[in-house]
Amino acid sequence: MLRRALAVSLLAASSAAAEPPLPFDLGGAYALTNQFGETRTEADPEGHAQLLFFGYANCLNICSAALPLMADVVDALAEDGIAVTPVMITVAPDQDTVETMGAPLAEIHPDFIGLTGDRATLQTAYDAFAIEVEPLFQDPEYGWVYAHGSFVHLLDGAGDMLTLLPPILDAERSADIVRGYLAPRG
Repeated sequence: MLRRALAVSLLAASSAAAEPPLPFDLGGAYALTNQFGETRTEADPEGHAQLLFFGYANCLNICSAALPLMADVVDALAEDGIAVTPVMITVAPDQDTVETMGAPLAEIHPDFIGLTGDRATLQTAYDAFAIEVEPLFQDPEYGWVYAHGSFVHLLDGAGDMLTLLPPILDAERSADIVRGYLAPRG
């Protein structure tokens, strides 16, 4: 059911007209800690739209495609005067701590926000966005490797879900989809 609804949403996202709401309910409130030790909720403190991904900073799999894609989309939209904040909520809180996730995310994009928390507060976010996390095996160099969601979530400044972006799209196509949901701020 969710896959079919997602396909409908992605097809709708390809149109240039005003975008309809998603045909399923994703998103919701959370309060987590960023790499600076500050509490951050689903609402962007500056009111910027957000690209949200559930992953981890040292992931060599889908995260290594999704996180740089998000950075490229943020930069492309900035050229149009559209401010978007890239945000990652960790699926590996033992690996992504306040002290460890900031540097690798900053290498991808200086504006990247990493969020972590205890298992209960993270589960609130996972539940809101229907994210399932499963540890697969432990890599001797990088720690646990996890199976987790792969979509990039587009949120408005209040943290309301707008659409999903598959990380297999290139930055230009992803930016075009985001443009369909956001207007430049003057």
